Amino acid sequence: MRIGHGYDVHRLKEGRKLILGGVEIPYEKGLDGHSDADVLTHAVMDALLGAAALGDIGKLFPDHDDRYLGIDSQKLLAIVGDRLRQAGWRVGNIDATVIAQRPKLAPYVETMRRTLAGTLCIEPERVSVKATTEEYLGFTGSGEGIAAHAVCLLE
Repeated sequence: MRIGHGYDVHRLKEGRKLILGGVEIPYEKGLDGHSDADVLTHAVMDALLGAAALGDIGKLFPDHDDRYLGIDSQKLLAIVGDRLRQAGWRVGNIDATVIAQRPKLAPYVETMRRTLAGTLCIEPERVSVKATTEEYLGFTGSGEGIAAHAVCLLE
């Protein structure tokens, strides 16, 4: 068994869609980045890649490569899932936390879980997604950005 940890952060920006865990969330701002900037999916991918010692998303999907410009991060997660299976790994579980002062994410958590699990071809019971605020502290608390942490177990 192996354990992995992933972390990602992106700045909020007007004129972008807010995508978290593959789910579009109604909000006046979205996350700025080369792809769709889905911090939750990015943190999950880094946890999975790290546990398997397969690098990170910056190595696999560099931000200077226009093939990934605006890409749906679920497509990237599917590639990570394929790489894990090819290397002989099976996802035991994923536990992820999104850190955002706003918008309130509780209504979307179940859909995020199911979307991530579906992309990885695993049971939703193997994926946990939680959301928290930072009580108005730091860049997430002030509404400048959103962050996510993820841990996983590979078998």
